[in-house]
This record gives sequence, C-alpha cells and structure tokens, in this order.
Amino acid sequence: MAPKPPLMHLPIKTAASGFYRGFTKDVTITAKILVGALIIWAVAFPENAAGILSTINGFILASFNYWYVFVMAFFVILCFALALWPAAGRLKLGMPDDKPEFSNFSWFSMMFGAGIGIGMLTFATAEPMYHWASNPQTIMGETTGSSADNVRAAYVWSFTHWGLAAWASYAIVGLALGYFSYRRGLPLTIRSGLTPLFGKSLSGPLGHVVDVVAVVATVLGVSQTLGFGVEQFISGLYRIGFGEWLYTTDVAGDQSSSTMAIIVALLVIMGASTLSALSGVGKGIKWLSNINMGLSFFVLAFFVIFGSTLFGLTALFVGIWDYLISIPGNIFTVWAADGTEQGDALAGWQGGWTIFYWAWWIAFAPFVGVFLARISRGRTVREYVLGAMVIPAVMCFVWFALVGGTAIDLELNGGANGAIAGAGQADQLFAMLAVILNPTLAWAMSVLIVVLLLTYLVTSADSAVLIINTINAAGDEGPKARPHILFWGAALALVVGGLIIAGGLGAIQTAMVIGALPFSLVMVLMGLSLIKGIYLDGKREAAGVSTTVDEQASVGAQPAE
Repeated sequence: MAPKPPLMHLPIKTAASGFYRGFTKDVTITAKILVGALIIWAVAFPENAAGILSTINGFILASFNYWYVFVMAFFVILCFALALWPAAGRLKLGMPDDKPEFSNFSWFSMMFGAGIGIGMLTFATAEPMYHWASNPQTIMGETTGSSADNVRAAYVWSFTHWGLAAWASYAIVGLALGYFSYRRGLPLTIRSGLTPLFGKSLSGPLGHVVDVVAVVATVLGVSQTLGFGVEQFISGLYRIGFGEWLYTTDVAGDQSSSTMAIIVALLVIMGASTLSALSGVGKGIKWLSNINMGLSFFVLAFFVIFGSTLFGLTALFVGIWDYLISIPGNIFTVWAADGTEQGDALAGWQGGWTIFYWAWWIAFAPFVGVFLARISRGRTVREYVLGAMVIPAVMCFVWFALVGGTAIDLELNGGANGAIAGAGQADQLFAMLAVILNPTLAWAMSVLIVVLLLTYLVTSADSAVLIINTINAAGDEGPKARPHILFWGAALALVVGGLIIAGGLGAIQTAMVIGALPFSLVMVLMGLSLIKGIYLDGKREAAGVSTTVDEQASVGAQPAE
C-alpha cells in the first residue's frame, strides 16, 4: 500500500480583529502573563525570587545533569547523521527551484550575530582565562592551574562549550522548521516541527503549549545574553570615561553595576533594538549584522597585528585537534556529586559551566532556530547543517584562540602582571587592551569595542523580538504588530533589569536553566520528527507520492496525517 502524503495544512486560529488581530491569543496572552509575572516577582520580591529560583536550579542541576548532557550529544550526532545521510542531505529547505534569499556572507553574518556574537566579546577572553586557572584536569590533579601545562586543557573546555554542540542545538530547531514549513507549507512556528509525531492535534492546546514554552525559553535565553552584554557595556562605558556613577560598592568592598547604569544601558540597547525590529529582517537586522561582521574582522585583525599571534595560532590548531579527539569522551561525561571532595568539585564545575551552557544554548534555540530557518530557505539540508554548525564554530575558535590566547600569553610572560586575571569577567577584554596599548589607543579601541558590543546587543534583541512575534502570530511575519514589538522590547529589558537587581547575573542564569528544561524535551521531539519525516518522505518519493506542497497542488492530492 502506498504511503499517505504528509500533513500540509495545520490551521492555527488567530484573532480576526482587534488588538490581537493576526495573533494566536492563547499563545500571546499566556506568554505575556507568564513573563509579566516573572518581572513583577523579581522586582517586587527580589529576595524571595532569588531564593526560590536558586532552590529549583539546585534540584535541576542535581537531577537533570544526565539529561542535559545526553540531549546535547543527541543533537550533535543527529546533525552529522542528517548531513551525511544521502537521502536527507540533498533535500532542499523549500521547493526544488528555490534559491537562497541572502548571500553567503550575509547568511553567515546574521547567523553569527544572532547566535553567539555577544558572547565572543565577553567570553573570548574570560573563558580561556578561567579554564586556564581551573578546569576538570586541575581538579583531578592532572595539570596545574595558571601554568603553561594547563593551556591545552583550557582550550579543550572552551571549544567544547562554544563548538559543535552549541550550533547543533540551534541547527536542529532551524532544520525542523525550515523543512516542514518550506517544503510542506506549514506555519513557521515551533509546533510545525512536531507534525510527523502529533499531526493535526497541534492545531489546538498541545500546539499552544509548545509555542508558549518556546516563547518563555526565548525570553529567558536572550535575557541571559543581554545580561552579560549589559555588564560588559557598562564596563566599557566606565573605561572610556563615563564616570564613577556606573558602579556601586557595598560594605564588603565588592563593586557591582549601579541600578542607574543598568537602566541607562537597557534604555539605549532596547530602544535601538526596538527601532531596528520595526524595520524587519531584510533592512535593519541585515544592515546591523553586516556591520557586526565587518567590525569583528577588524578586531581580529587588530589581535593578529598587536596580539600574541604565534601563541594564538598554536592554541587554535592544537586546540581544535585536542577538542576533536576529546569529543567522544567529553560529550557523554557526567560528573555527579558523590560526597568526595574531588567528585563534588567536578560536579560543581560541570553544573556551573557545561550544564549552564547546554541550558543556555537550548533556551536560545527557539529564537536562533526560527531565525536560521527564516534566512535559510533554498539551501540543502547538508549545506544548512554544515554551514550552521561548522563555520560559526570555527569562527568562535578563532576568537578564543587569538583574543583569549593573547590574554593567557600576557599573564604567562609577566607582561600583564595580573591586570587581566584580576579583572572581572566583563572587564577582562578592556583590561587586556590597556596592557597592550598606550592610554590613547586603548581608549580608542575600547570605544570601538563598545560600539561593536552595542550592535551585537541590538541585533540579538531585535531579532528575538521579531521571532517572538512570529511564533505568537502562528508563523506569520505579516502583522506589523507595533504595539507587540514595543511590549516584547520592554519585557526583555524588564526581565534583564529585574533579575539583575534581584540577584545579579546569577538570577538570570538560574531562571534560564529552569526555563530551558521543558523546551529541551520539545527539541528532542523535533529531532525525532525530522528522522521520521525524512524517512517517510523517502518512501513517498519511491512510491510516487508528493512530498512538497507545490507537487501536491499539481497532482491534486489531498492532505492527510
């Protein structure tokens, strides 16, 4: 018996008039209530919010550490399997004659800017420096912290966190949406990626729940990114002379960003991003993404000329080799607290770093995944997977090697004399510039870094606002939705500000880890849906049954589950 044609019609009820015209009320209103309640809770009861979030976070890290590790391993394996699977790799995200909308340069620029761009400015220096001082190898006594014999271990873990696993999680969501939306004509929203498993039932409450989970995860994941960016933006403003008001000092002598500084930074960032979001993907976001990539290459060129180039290139090539051979072991390793000093230390390290990152990438995946699907129509599965995984990962490795390698080398040879290692995470890049350059040039480069950071922040925030509205509008980019764009822009700013005030970046991290958990299940189901959908499409093609919406229209086939 010939297989049935795939589901090519998934009706999602949207409002026909009024304030929510074009939007799915069940999704939009529910998501707004949940995010609004989080904001009110964090601002009105900061100590209570911080305490409860911390308790839930501790339970998740102790109970779901295996889940997060194995889920990310599944995404990596699945992405490469789909790229190498001949029947899958040749399929297009779209109709057979569709061509890519964006050039390769703009495609890579938008992927990188929306996905990890901000993190490069904070973590390209901070993460190698941290792991150079402490990592699982130092905990197990195999290497010595802050010494030459610990450099290779530092890069293994830096590359592990920012390499293939991060981009595999984004690629899975984008691939599922691109495949089922552009080939089958389904809405460009998260629930469409589950149609091979749940069929038409996704038109109702089940689909609404999936999309609400995606919106909340997006808000929390983007808030984590913006939180790091805001801290570094404030640090940059301080370095270029905006004044002491940017920081406050508590009775213990610890310095932190002032409430006024956070408010000013968020007003600037979210104001600019909201204006950009109103202009759409093809205008403001594309323009800003190209600026990001150009400035990023300028910064890299600066470190090639003025940084520790030989040290950095050695770290790059040796680090990639060490990382690749470490993947089979690291990708499945879980350290659980066992009551011993070493076991508890390893579990604590993994919870604070690896599990945190896996949750961050998962929470970021609905946003980046929808965005990747939006800009990748017309590309083959193989081209998409390799382009969305390998090239951005290599760009991350280059940043970590040249920028972080310069910082490590300056500390190793005594040139920095502790100035970089002693700086806070958000300030380490600026501290390194002050070591390398004279005060005038350091100031000028700091200004450029602040501008680049601002454009990355704006790109991530405005892309997120547009994606949230796309999900809320059942995959429709048509509604202009200016009031809703303004709402989500303000909501992101208030979530970041409220959680920072409630408990600093740790509170955002905690909320994000919690929010990522339900969406991780959705992502696993999306992966299984891809396997089922592509496999059945192969059988349909062999039987002469249509697999794309244009073929179905031409032969008059009727949609079926």
